[in-house]
Amino acid sequence: MYQTIIIGAGQAGLVMGYYLKQLDQSFLIIDKSEAIGSSWKSRYDSLILFTPRQYSSLPGLKLAGNPHDYPTKDEIAGYLITYRETFQLPVQTGIEVSRIWKENNHFLIETNKQIYEAENVVVATGPFQKPHIPAFTKNLSTDILQLHSSEYKNPANLRKGNVLVVGGGSSGGQIAVELSEERETYLSIGHKLQFLPNQIGNKSIFWWFDMLGITKAAPDSWLGRKVRAKGDPIFGYELKKAIEMGKVILKSRAISGEGTTVQFQDKSILHVQNIIWATGFQSDYSWINIKGILDQQGMPLQTKGETNIPGLYFLGLPWQTCRGSALLLGVGKDAQYIAELIDKRD
Repeated sequence: MYQTIIIGAGQAGLVMGYYLKQLDQSFLIIDKSEAIGSSWKSRYDSLILFTPRQYSSLPGLKLAGNPHDYPTKDEIAGYLITYRETFQLPVQTGIEVSRIWKENNHFLIETNKQIYEAENVVVATGPFQKPHIPAFTKNLSTDILQLHSSEYKNPANLRKGNVLVVGGGSSGGQIAVELSEERETYLSIGHKLQFLPNQIGNKSIFWWFDMLGITKAAPDSWLGRKVRAKGDPIFGYELKKAIEMGKVILKSRAISGEGTTVQFQDKSILHVQNIIWATGFQSDYSWINIKGILDQQGMPLQTKGETNIPGLYFLGLPWQTCRGSALLLGVGKDAQYIAELIDKRD
């Protein structure tokens, strides 16, 4: 039996292992992917982080390169591999969890390989397990190529003709800008876009966020509530320029579709040949067979990662303790807190 099993070998799982190792805890990190960094490697080719390298590192190991430049997704994938090797963290890949339950004060984790036993479990899978795609897509013709942003790689993926990108987050914006270089591109959004510069003066905007306390703001604080209400901004002005130049054409929220036509909230319609659904993900914790862990929306009931079930924790959730909880720059603080809770249980 292990003292702790960590489910997920992404940034959250690895930094959790880093802190447990410092406390001489017996633990194992398991992940369904065949290799560390796979979730980053599998994203679209041109993906660049909106945080510079100086704010894209985990505790104990700086990301190599110019600290003021922005890393690619392949850099982060490689960095996670290096992180695991540097601290010799015990990781088993290709292990998919199908069920977890508690029995006689310890946890049983059923997987495709074996059943693991542990005194503590840290769920570090992140909040994004299943691509979210609107229900009306089933009414659209097979003549339209439809891809979720997690499936999109580069413009060569698409068929000839125009493209509609649905979703105004960072991924949707980056993909729309890339596609607008070679084809007619539309971007459907359900809210007003907010643009923030990457730098103010000669400092990264995340330096200013640190100075103003934004990255450390608690979710229920006045500042935290204000930031959450505004939603996530688009960092940089590439999309804004593409819109101003008419290369990316804005559409209102996509609400229905039929055949090769999509209808929008303003009652306009568009005939499309390709759709990229940059509509985010849904959480799926149905494999946790423990009552009282999830709310009515299926999200974990937790405070700073700690649940009401002794020994069960979550890590890497958005706004778990602050704005940066789901980011490379902030997940380490939450992991250290949970590691200390686990250590106190012994």
